[in-house]
Amino acid sequence: MNFPAIIPKPLSLEVIGQAFVLQAGTPIRFDPESAAARLVADLLRDWLLTRTGVRLPPPTAMGGNGQQTAIQFVRTSRSEGAPHPEGYRLAVKPSGVSIEAQELGGFVHGAQSLLQLLPETPDASGLVWRVPGVQIADQPRFGWRGMMLDTARHFFPVADIKKFIDTLATYKFNVFHWHLTEDQGWRIEIRRYPKLTSIGAWRRETVVGHASQSQVYDGRPHGGFYTQDELREIVNYAAARHITVMPEIEMPGHAQAALAAYPELSCTGTLLDVACTFGIIKEVYCAGNDATLDFVKNVLEEVLEIFPSAYIHIGGDECPKDRWQTCPKCQARIRALALKDEHELQSWFVRQMDTFLQARGRRLVGWDEILEGGLAPGAVVMSWRGEDGGIAAAKAGHDVIMATNKKTYFDHYQSADKEKEPLAIGGCCTLDNVYDYEPIPAVLSAEEAMHVLGAQGQLWSEYFGTWRQVEYMAFPRAAALAEVLWSPATGRDYADFRARLIPHLRRLDRLGVNYRKPE
Repeated sequence: MNFPAIIPKPLSLEVIGQAFVLQAGTPIRFDPESAAARLVADLLRDWLLTRTGVRLPPPTAMGGNGQQTAIQFVRTSRSEGAPHPEGYRLAVKPSGVSIEAQELGGFVHGAQSLLQLLPETPDASGLVWRVPGVQIADQPRFGWRGMMLDTARHFFPVADIKKFIDTLATYKFNVFHWHLTEDQGWRIEIRRYPKLTSIGAWRRETVVGHASQSQVYDGRPHGGFYTQDELREIVNYAAARHITVMPEIEMPGHAQAALAAYPELSCTGTLLDVACTFGIIKEVYCAGNDATLDFVKNVLEEVLEIFPSAYIHIGGDECPKDRWQTCPKCQARIRALALKDEHELQSWFVRQMDTFLQARGRRLVGWDEILEGGLAPGAVVMSWRGEDGGIAAAKAGHDVIMATNKKTYFDHYQSADKEKEPLAIGGCCTLDNVYDYEPIPAVLSAEEAMHVLGAQGQLWSEYFGTWRQVEYMAFPRAAALAEVLWSPATGRDYADFRARLIPHLRRLDRLGVNYRKPE
């Protein structure tokens, strides 16, 4: 194996000489002109304590007296050779370590590479850690490197979410797409509509086995939600690690939990339970009801106060039109607007949300169904049903995030031998499938390819009843995707990745992160 074993593989890495010795008392210093450098210096001190047990002194500002600094964070400008805002340069020499970057992201990524250079154990004395001498110049290929987690089908507490964010930061992801509402649970406190959480956050029981094959239920209530204070805490926690949290508030489908709380927002007004099984459900928001539009806009107003992300995801997928076809209000809306059909009604609904978000300086993101019936110019398409939606969107001039169910759905089985795997939703997405993924479809021209912002992995939680199962399905596939999104496409080598992965699995063990052991 070629040492060092960094994932994702840096753009440029050169082994240059003797090791740097990390030990108690090693100083950390930061550029006093950079708040980002100071923040990451503090984080690195904590991270080193977690990984090595070595407690370093609190970081201090760099002085002007030329004093040698053991580990230093130095702010650079574009003219000094770090052109990418997430780029960094890392030099490890016997005399010290230097992490140079322009902005927070570069400092975080440089610190994470330094952590990955640490050996698995200290030297024979048990007191010092020898970090190999290297020179790294690095920057990402794509600006959008995301992971989506669904906490609506199954709820997971704040501590688990923070642990997930920390692991994403290890592999230089920069977007946490958080799926917060579903038929099976509403997980975000909306103060104007308290029944969303008092009723919508709890289901009576959960189907046992695969939903398509089972009529058996466990008889155990399941639920929970995040308060607005908890959500802000997580947003800030992620931001310090250069991860943007993008919320997803599903509409107009996947809304039964909300309709259980406020049945007047449906087409029928029927009293509903929060869904206890999984799949596509006919109960959706009534698109012909002005009160429904007021409701979702009021919800989004509170969402925007919590999440500063430039991008807000409104779902838009798998919305059956059955209720709209027989709803007097929806049919009246279609006639009044001279729409062709219910698909155009959904497109109209999405455009209302797009206009609302644009007026507040945000951009709408939706799954590729939002293309059906026409799409507002500023909307971003997340292509999940293969790549066709992403290709069509890019050719039409829309920005695209690739999220194909063939290569990035980590709720799929990890082996073709499904009998040896835990229950999953279906499909098969192996580690090498993920590593072989190319996010830019070959049919796109160079100009069209500029609309591909990046890609992300999906963790839908229908069959993730525990946090250990979330991690088992995420890792190490997320590490493979991280390399696809960060490192150059040329020179990608699966055998080399597998060799570098071995020490990473041992690091995950020490951090208490569960994972599936590759064959």
